[in-house]
Order: sequence, then structure tokens, then C-alpha cells
Amino acid sequence: MNDTLKTGLTGHQPLHHTPPTLEFWFEFGSNYSYLSVMRIEALARDAGIGIAWKPFLLGPIFRDFGWSSSPFVLQEEKGRYVWRDMARQAAKHGLPFNKPSRFPRSAVLPLRVALLGAGQAWLPAFCRTVMRQNWVDDIEIDSADSVRLALLPLLPVGGDADVLIRQAQSEDNKLALRRQTEEARRRGIFGAPTFFVGDEMYWGDDRLDDAVLYAKTLAAR
Repeated sequence: MNDTLKTGLTGHQPLHHTPPTLEFWFEFGSNYSYLSVMRIEALARDAGIGIAWKPFLLGPIFRDFGWSSSPFVLQEEKGRYVWRDMARQAAKHGLPFNKPSRFPRSAVLPLRVALLGAGQAWLPAFCRTVMRQNWVDDIEIDSADSVRLALLPLLPVGGDADVLIRQAQSEDNKLALRRQTEEARRRGIFGAPTFFVGDEMYWGDDRLDDAVLYAKTLAAR
């Protein structure tokens, strides 16, 4: 008797195990998000877990704290430290890194495009390209030209980068990014990158491995 008939006779349905998903909250203007964007796919694939890409805006969250800019700008000593730390961490992971000539760099348009691309096959590569534009090539990323350059090699045949850019700038999508940022605030996110496995929160690129390990442990149960 085949398995299908057995299932029908016993009334039991086969169990489908869904691996845990790692929520990845990131910002293109965030230096430590750069490290995570470049590493997360390989780590998640090796661990057998999924990724939910969650672009959001850090600026409104910082303003809620009364900060007019990144703490790496507002605190001179922290700023000096973080650029040296970025060089060390990038070297540790074999990633190129150049301190950008402007920090923090506005990233509203590419974040809107990333939100629009949630679940699309091209999204991870798009995010890596935008990060390289900012943290390696030191070019302005908040422009249609830069976003178009990032999109063009990634879209399927017949895909139109300009159509996507227009859709990303629609009022509905602008509102969607504002709402995603509000959700980040509600969930207690105060910086980027931030990771969630269920309700368990991890902050910072140096906690990415811990978040992946926790999700992998849940998947093995």
C-alpha cells in the first residue's frame, strides 16, 4: 500500500516542518549593517534557516532619542573608534571597506526599492550592490541613477528598473516604509542591524552568528 493510501486510511496528515526565519532589520546607511548584509545569506544557508529582509529608516528612530545624527557622529571618541573597528571587522571577514566621504549617507530610495523587493529573488544581490556602492565605492546611493545601476544586472528578462523605481516612489510604498519603521520602533529596535528569531532580539553585526545559531537550534528541535 502506498503512503498516500496509508494517509487516507489512517486520517493522519504528514507533518511539514517549516524552518525558523531570521528577521533581518537593516539600513543601507548603517556601517555595521554592511557587514551583515554581505555575510547573512551564506550563514543562513549553512544553518538551514530562512531570512526575512526588513529594510527600515534609522533617522526617525534616532530623532525620537533626541539625536540629530548617528551617535558615531555626535560622539567624537566613538566615531574615531568605530572606523578603526570597521576596518578590523571587514578584514576579519575578508570584505573590502572604505570609509565613506559622507556619513551618514541618505538611503531613502534604495530602502524603498528593497521594501518593494521583499520576497523577490533579486533582493539580496540588490542589497549587497547598494552596500558596496556606499561602503566600498563611496558613491551617493540615494539617487535613481545609482539604484538603476544596482538593479539592471539583477532583473529577469523583460524587467524594467525604471518601472520599479517609480513603484518604489509611489505614495503607497512610501507609507509602507514609514509603517515598517514604526514597527521597528514598536518592537524596541534602537539600531541596525537588528535580528529577531521569534521574539528573541539580537543587536549588532557581532550578534549575527548568535542569532543564526539560535534559529538553527530551534530548527533542530
